[in-house]
Amino acid sequence: MVDAPVDAPLGRLDGAPVSVTLVALMSGHELIETDGVPIRAWIRGVALEEPARKQLLNVARLPFVFRHVAAMPDVHWGLGATVGSVIPTLGAIIPAAVGVDIGCGMMAVETTLRAEHLPDNLHALRTRIEAAVPHGRTANGGKGDRGAWHHIPAAPQQAWKDLSRDYERITKKHKKLGQGNDLNHLGTLGTGNHFIEVCLDEAGRVWFMLHSGSRGVGNRIGTYFIELAKHDCKRVLGQLPDKDLAYFEEGAEHFDDYVEAVGWAQRYAMTNRRVMMDAVIAAARAELGPFELGATAVNCHHNYVERERHYGKEPFVTRKGAVRARLGDLGIIPGSMGARSYIVRGKGNAESFCSCSHGAGRAMSRGEAKRRFTVEDHAKATEGIECRKDRDVIDETPMAYKPIDAVMAAQEDLVEIVHTLRQVVCVKG
Repeated sequence: MVDAPVDAPLGRLDGAPVSVTLVALMSGHELIETDGVPIRAWIRGVALEEPARKQLLNVARLPFVFRHVAAMPDVHWGLGATVGSVIPTLGAIIPAAVGVDIGCGMMAVETTLRAEHLPDNLHALRTRIEAAVPHGRTANGGKGDRGAWHHIPAAPQQAWKDLSRDYERITKKHKKLGQGNDLNHLGTLGTGNHFIEVCLDEAGRVWFMLHSGSRGVGNRIGTYFIELAKHDCKRVLGQLPDKDLAYFEEGAEHFDDYVEAVGWAQRYAMTNRRVMMDAVIAAARAELGPFELGATAVNCHHNYVERERHYGKEPFVTRKGAVRARLGDLGIIPGSMGARSYIVRGKGNAESFCSCSHGAGRAMSRGEAKRRFTVEDHAKATEGIECRKDRDVIDETPMAYKPIDAVMAAQEDLVEIVHTLRQVVCVKG
């Protein structure tokens, strides 16, 4: 057993210095003891950068965090709270820990298509998918944005009917939330690390996989309530280790409003992925001919909050860049544009609050990736994959992410691998 002190020049809520000790455990993760709750980190063989460590320590010192914070192997710095963290709380929720990409997650479906059914040149398939699903962003997200519907098809309109009544109730009380994109983003991809892929599994079966969330309306809900939490916390805001850790206490004025709004955004995100996947399947059938769906389909969040039962209590569990992995749960852990992805089954590890990583995790910032790599580097890293190979996607190049093999090895006690996927087509915004 290793007992090594870690330098952490941070203040506690009362201003006292924080004592931190890192202890390696035999159970597959490392224990970081703090003056708050401990941090259990599945980081064997992967880096935990100092900015992310400091964020984890900040969260661990909050008085309402329950038992411990869990850090996944893809852990890295994020706005407010660390991406790749699981934060259980009693009597409070931190909106910035959920973030603004509320309900962001993955969907994958198996098909009866096989590798030999795909044409040698996959450019027409990528073009067909790109035409079927609005993606990217222009006009600063305003009128004429290519990433939004201009003439909304029947499928998003029908799906919106199940969401609109609750949305109207929420926006009637918080009018700013109704001023922007909503229905016109339902069934659209977005930008950044959001993607649509055509993949092959270990047996040569074709899968469709995509990554997106609640789009503009979720961003608006997240941003609005983060600022509202700061306002409601103004009495103690200066005592928090990070002002972005402002929170709503259960029973306070805006707590229930946030729970309702974030729950709605999570339903929107799940619906958004279903509508997109239907469009992708239709586009593929138009290009490749008829096929059926296989036995496996997964649709899971990795940025969200839910009340769950753990250790005899019912905390709110915030997973910011983490997937729920109860015993038997199917999840998706994507790599990068040039790396393998995985369909996994949860092992129900209680110490992780039944969670696993949500991907490979960034190894560097987007700006650093653009400074460090060239278009030629990116083209080489994505050789054999039908995808964009231009300067505007270098921030998403495979080298900007942690090695997915190391990430998977670090969480062997959290999930088992069911299928290994490699992409042959990748659509980026």
